[in-house]
Amino acid sequence: MNIVIDTNIFISALIKEGICREILTNFKMNFLFPEFEFEEIKNHKEEIIRKTGLTEREFDVLFLRLVKYVKIIPAYFSRAYKEKAIQIISKIDPNDVQFIATALAFNCPVWSDDKHFKKQKAVRIFTTKEIIKTFKNESKAI
Repeated sequence: MNIVIDTNIFISALIKEGICREILTNFKMNFLFPEFEFEEIKNHKEEIIRKTGLTEREFDVLFLRLVKYVKIIPAYFSRAYKEKAIQIISKIDPNDVQFIATALAFNCPVWSDDKHFKKQKAVRIFTTKEIIKTFKNESKAI
């Protein structure tokens, strides 16, 4: 199953060895990540390093390890869905247009713990708790 992951989910997996990292590395799903979101992670790299206590090298190693579990989706895959995504989410949060566009392009849900995603009804949204509840039987361990 395909599922688009919100940047905050990926950052959570970077920050601590917790449930988001466990799901990302153990659930048998195709985690889709819009490529432009790596810019956001780069913008927050120093903050993430500060929060985790990792060295820059340790951060880079962990980042590369986690990237192996996601499929990076270039913007051109969802370009045809951008206008529809703008109509769906831009009044709620214009920063989330690319997540919705990617979900529409792949006809799949989004994994996010940001409550505002649930204000729209065009794309199914799974929280971390819902991922565990819905898909734990399909995973190796949780």
